[in-house]
Amino acid sequence: MTFAPASAGYARSARGALEEDRPNVDVQAKLAEIREAVATARAMPMSASCVVNRAELLGSLDELANMIPQAFSESDRVLASRDEVIDAAREEAGKIVAAAERRRDELVSDSDVFKLASSKAQRALADSREETAGLRRETDDYVDSRLANFELTLAKTLEAVQRGRERLRGRSELDTLGKSGDDLAPLPDHGSD
Repeated sequence: MTFAPASAGYARSARGALEEDRPNVDVQAKLAEIREAVATARAMPMSASCVVNRAELLGSLDELANMIPQAFSESDRVLASRDEVIDAAREEAGKIVAAAERRRDELVSDSDVFKLASSKAQRALADSREETAGLRRETDDYVDSRLANFELTLAKTLEAVQRGRERLRGRSELDTLGKSGDDLAPLPDHGSD
């Protein structure tokens, strides 16, 4: 009787399910779209400012704001699936150990057979522990990479929002410059030469 780990197939199918069940939330693409809109906007002469369609930009920012909760729910789903994969691997390891112990008990009468069974049981236990640890590392790496990607997306979103607000403030300051009249110096009259 061999004690081949049966959880490897389950781990592969669980990873596949994680990737297939993810919603199509592309925060990066929406950020790229907003950036492109600002980058290709008509420039103001002699200024770093540009003319942007406010309604379109605000609409894009609203869409981005609606995508962020979906991205959070995706990371929550990944974390929940991670626990399910680890629990399934632990359950499978328990089944392997129980099977090994039953087999060992059957072979106790003969010392050579007992030694062989004990060796196989120990090997199966070590294999299942190693596979469980590997699954945990792989799952942790996957979750970490998804969270790092999400962290990067959030940082880029925050930067884009801050730049947009700074541009809006800069445009507001330009609008108020000519209205006060204090900053305008009278021009000399050259008509009486």
